Amino acid sequence: MAYDLKIVGGTIVDGSGQPRYRGDVGVRDGRIVAMGDAPDPASRTIDADGAIVAPGFVDLHTHYDAQIIWDRMLSISPWHGVTTVVMGNCGFGVAPTRAAHRDMIVKTLEKVEGMSTDALFAGLGEEWPFETFPEYLDAIDENGVAANVGVLLGHTPLRFYVMGEAATERAATEDEVAQMQAIVSEAMAAGAIGFATSRASTHVGYEGRPVPSRACDVAEIFTLANTVGAAGGGLIEATAGRGLFLDEYARLADESRCHVTWTALLADLSLGDGTHEEQLQRSEALAAAGHKVFPQVTPRPLNFEYQMKEPFIFEAISMFKPVSAADFEGKKRLYQDPEFRSAFREKMATIREQFRASFEKTVISQCLAEPDLDERPLIEVAQARGVNAVDLLLDLSLADNLETRFRMPVANHNEDSVEPLLKSHSTVLGLSDAGAHASQLCDACLPTYLLSRWVREKQALSLEEGVRMLTSRPAEVAGIPDRGLLAEGRPADITVFDAETVGAGALQRVYDFPGGADRLISKESGIRAVIVNGRPIREHGTDAVDPEGALPGGVLRKFATR
Repeated sequence: MAYDLKIVGGTIVDGSGQPRYRGDVGVRDGRIVAMGDAPDPASRTIDADGAIVAPGFVDLHTHYDAQIIWDRMLSISPWHGVTTVVMGNCGFGVAPTRAAHRDMIVKTLEKVEGMSTDALFAGLGEEWPFETFPEYLDAIDENGVAANVGVLLGHTPLRFYVMGEAATERAATEDEVAQMQAIVSEAMAAGAIGFATSRASTHVGYEGRPVPSRACDVAEIFTLANTVGAAGGGLIEATAGRGLFLDEYARLADESRCHVTWTALLADLSLGDGTHEEQLQRSEALAAAGHKVFPQVTPRPLNFEYQMKEPFIFEAISMFKPVSAADFEGKKRLYQDPEFRSAFREKMATIREQFRASFEKTVISQCLAEPDLDERPLIEVAQARGVNAVDLLLDLSLADNLETRFRMPVANHNEDSVEPLLKSHSTVLGLSDAGAHASQLCDACLPTYLLSRWVREKQALSLEEGVRMLTSRPAEVAGIPDRGLLAEGRPADITVFDAETVGAGALQRVYDFPGGADRLISKESGIRAVIVNGRPIREHGTDAVDPEGALPGGVLRKFATR
């Protein structure tokens, strides 16, 4: 019987970690029907001579929740070989949302995802095509999407939906928690793959308020996670913060009988108790004891580009609460205020050593008022001018109407420290943050970066292990049982790449978001083909499907974590 698609002449790396082998792959009706030997004719053939044929990559940590409504191609993840994304991380999302709460949701996403409200409102439209979580999943499928999508129910929209503005201010009542439980059960029945929350101090929402999940009792998180478990199981994703760290994650996994993954275990940055080395040791001990807790790690250095009109990098500092709550003109007034400046200088001189060291490495990435300063270290320019770096930061920003861009290294820059995190059996790749912080960073290129830097250049990982980390491992943690491996009978999600040239290009700033808003992108190299459910969506660096036509992806509504 003929195949719809045949991939010939390639070297198969099946995602299991087992050794590679030469062979062909036959696809029919969206599934793999032949592996190794595929002798029948095909309607379409892809020549993979000299290339690696691997499962499509699975990105465990994305934030395409709003972007998916206007960008059905989920750019840029498929460019880099990704065929499955998990959204709703850190407890953020756009559903469920009442019409009256849309402004709060959008302004929260503006803060935590680094996108303009104009772009979000323009992209989502005046009338959102959903209110409830099941309606949101249906809207994604009806709208169409190029890749597979697993969706976590976010704690932030859930609390807003039940509690309104009070969600940012107080713990929920018993009745409100019961309402949330009912929505979690409804979401799981509709096809959510789990539940996500955040306690991170950096997650500051609209008007400078903590995001709703930070205002809850930790017991509420356990109750909602247990509801996921009672619905049949799923993934619990959390961002570390007060009252929610390793000991709580172990209890959460045991009580809910769900997998728990947390953001993030980063080199030289401690989000909880202890150093990153100590956190890795504790995580490995938890895994050895049978607790289903999986820290997320990333192979990329974590850099943030920011502007003082949205100073995300500083908003966890208490003295920035008035800045977070202020409008544009209010921010400028504060930056001009001598008392604010004095307090800012004093804070940066006494802040914890890791943050101070990162701030001292800040680079002026774009200064419209003084272009000669582009890519020069902030502290170097400040010393040359005989001023404090804080004052220069604010002066340059004010001179550019807060448009000056700065780049600050946050974590994961010492590769000797990163390598043990990547190689640990307790960790999982995550934190690409694709779709979030769009104007501040771009780590959606995480897969091609891993393959180029850590597999080809450093040879710290074998090709088989690198592919496993990008495919079956995140699928296993997410509880998506039929993705991440190449095998007969499985969906034909396939990435074909050249091991000698695969990589991620330099970051570029483009203005292609709704309303002309900007974002950072990275173009791929060495990706020959990306196939979703048996249909090529990218070939040789260009889209292979009409972005306005029928697309092969959709919501993954099946899950199993135990």
